[in-house]
Amino acid sequence: FIYNSLTRKKEQFTPLKPREVNIYTCGVTVYDASHIGHARSLFIFDLIRRYLKYRKFKVKFVRNITDIDDKIINRALELKVDWRDLVEKYINSYYEDLVSLGIDRGDYEPRATENISEMIAYIGMLIQKGYAYQAKGDVYFNVRRFNDYGRLSGQGVDEMYKGVRIEPNELKKDPLDFALWKQSKENEPYWDSPWGRGRPGWHIECSVMSQKFLKTTTLDIHAGGRDLIFPHHENEIAQSQAFSGKPFAKYWIHHGLLTMNGQKMSKSSGNFITIRDFLIKYKDPDLLKLFFLTAHYSHPIDYTDGKIEEARAAKERIIIFLNKARQAKVRFSFFHMKCAKLRELRLKFIEKMDDDFNTPEALACIFEMVNLGNKNLNNPYILKEVREDVLKASGLLGLSLQVAESTDSLDDKTIDRKIIERNSARKARDYALSDKIRKELEEKGVILEDLKDGTTGWRRKL
Repeated sequence: FIYNSLTRKKEQFTPLKPREVNIYTCGVTVYDASHIGHARSLFIFDLIRRYLKYRKFKVKFVRNITDIDDKIINRALELKVDWRDLVEKYINSYYEDLVSLGIDRGDYEPRATENISEMIAYIGMLIQKGYAYQAKGDVYFNVRRFNDYGRLSGQGVDEMYKGVRIEPNELKKDPLDFALWKQSKENEPYWDSPWGRGRPGWHIECSVMSQKFLKTTTLDIHAGGRDLIFPHHENEIAQSQAFSGKPFAKYWIHHGLLTMNGQKMSKSSGNFITIRDFLIKYKDPDLLKLFFLTAHYSHPIDYTDGKIEEARAAKERIIIFLNKARQAKVRFSFFHMKCAKLRELRLKFIEKMDDDFNTPEALACIFEMVNLGNKNLNNPYILKEVREDVLKASGLLGLSLQVAESTDSLDDKTIDRKIIERNSARKARDYALSDKIRKELEEKGVILEDLKDGTTGWRRKL
């Protein structure tokens, strides 16, 4: 079941073709480094793709790159650099961020500038059908010509004038009409078209590239941030359905916004933390992902350092259990007791993810598994099974559960040798040496777990 923004209700997910899913999501505009608000969008839709694949759907996933836009042109002028150099720099930065976050690329990640000819043809057809008009070197979509305009955002055309900043433009027939093609000003990038030198509007890019690369006029899922519903997604629907005469997308999925100190995280306001700066500070993408997972994707979430520390503590609980389970000795046996409670938690995890990708509840299932494992530390069979399920479920949620090692960290064999040495010191009542070894290991980020009969486990400090 997926909450569909178009119908405003949760619906059973039925793709147009059985077991095949086409997904398009709006990507980044490459005029600056990506921030953790972008990371939430990238992470959520990667998670949805991964889970659909786990549920045996064949998924085709397209995420565009906007590489021509007013913001790009203005930033290039501000920095006195060629706009193409600016774009290449931040596309490379974006791909580096994907790698550092452990997020896969789309099956296609088309650039707007590589699909201009298709956009020109698309606009020409909209003019021919009477949905668009030329005004000097610009082309505009005639909003009042499209009867369903406002359905996604739940607004009538007349309501849209209230509270929406509409810039005066003598070339438009109606203030709500939006640009499909913009005449380029002097010293701006341009492409030749039947209407003169210019460049495409933002909205037309997504309609053309989604339908082109997914090879369909109707998408199964169109995804993006809640802030894109109006006008971007509303305009996409208008121009796409005017072009094809068919529904543009069956399901619309929108994630809530990431705020910082209660304000929307955005480049234009300067209220943001780049992905790179976050990872320099915390060195662990799992902390950011765990923070995202604690809220349902559709809800807003406010970023604080305190919440990242809560995520660190949550990860530490999982890591401590995994280390205990890894070090448990499982001897060969023909008898293997299946754990009914674990089976119940597996089914519960799937049930929660099937219910509109409810990650807070799915994450809670993982911690219930950890609690079950901790209660069965003396049962190596159950322990092994729980460990495997925790790793599998965490992987589905996009967590690597790796512990960042410092450059001077010790390898596992050295740690095990130090523990043997320390246990020998304790048996010989050489407590000074025992304490010295513990301190040395702590300085290297290794925490020992002691019981009466010696050190039984260890873990790396997060």
